[in-house]
Amino acid sequence: MQVTIPDNYKPTLTINETQDAIKYIRDTFQKEFGKEMHLMRVSAPLFVTKASGLNDNLNGIERPVAFDIQEMPEETIEVVQSLAKWKRFALKKYAFAMHEGLYTNMNAIRRDERLDNLHSIYVDQWDWEKVIAKKERTDQTLEETVRTIFKVIKHMEHEVWYKYPQAVCHLAEDVIFIDSQELEDLYPNLSSKEREERIVKDKKCVFVKRIGWPLEHSKRPHDGRAPDYDDWNLNGDLFFYLPSLDCALEISSMGIRVDEDSIQTQCEHLNCMGRLSFPYHQMVLNKELPYTIGGGIGQSRLCMLLLNKAHIGEVQASIWPKEIQETCAKGNIPLL
Repeated sequence: MQVTIPDNYKPTLTINETQDAIKYIRDTFQKEFGKEMHLMRVSAPLFVTKASGLNDNLNGIERPVAFDIQEMPEETIEVVQSLAKWKRFALKKYAFAMHEGLYTNMNAIRRDERLDNLHSIYVDQWDWEKVIAKKERTDQTLEETVRTIFKVIKHMEHEVWYKYPQAVCHLAEDVIFIDSQELEDLYPNLSSKEREERIVKDKKCVFVKRIGWPLEHSKRPHDGRAPDYDDWNLNGDLFFYLPSLDCALEISSMGIRVDEDSIQTQCEHLNCMGRLSFPYHQMVLNKELPYTIGGGIGQSRLCMLLLNKAHIGEVQASIWPKEIQETCAKGNIPLL
């Protein structure tokens, strides 16, 4: 648990102005994003049954919030940690056509999150998923999609500047792509997070590709990834430079999803072949689900970036330990 207080930090918007800006950014972004990406908004579950295998286990160590309900005492119900698997299932269920897709507002509770300026136990993001052809499961498809998302975020900079010129954060003019192995080769003596900080401070907007497989020098992956939704050879994280904290801010994690081969290879690598018996995994193995690309875009993080805020608690209402509350109060950081 650690909070960084920028020197002489002074919010440029009042709390009420910030609340208005949050609504404006969220309403405007999802409309523009859906239009550019050919996505339709759908409703999504807050929880799923554990037996369905639809929940995301993230790095494999985070504990989902679980409970039971009176009418289904035999089932364990879990609050979703993301909708990575559910979205692909929904594309089939709702009969989406080729190159069409969906987005939804996803809310989650990450009970094991380590709290700091960028991390909260409350997660709010736009989860999205789009149907592609198997032949489109390529690096080119991934990079074109990232560029489209970057274009929408860059357009939002201009929208916010028009409405809140005193608060807008000026973003990079382009996004730079780098493979996680190339990044390790550049900075072999740094940790993965330190490498991210170094490259993002230099380039201002970076997409780090291919996350999940062990790297040559460290023998560890750049970051942990569940083996059963992203294809580790066709995924990545999108970072922007955040001036208020002089740091890298991850805005999106996304990727082309596993096919019938990569899901098996990745589960075997992590020694979790037992997952393949879940209904969702069987559908992937039997080619019963569409091939897709998808990801999540942090709602509060996007607001934090565009308004150059110093703490995620300035743009979302969550729960913070007393120590963090007192530190932020002394540092002129108003938590919602």
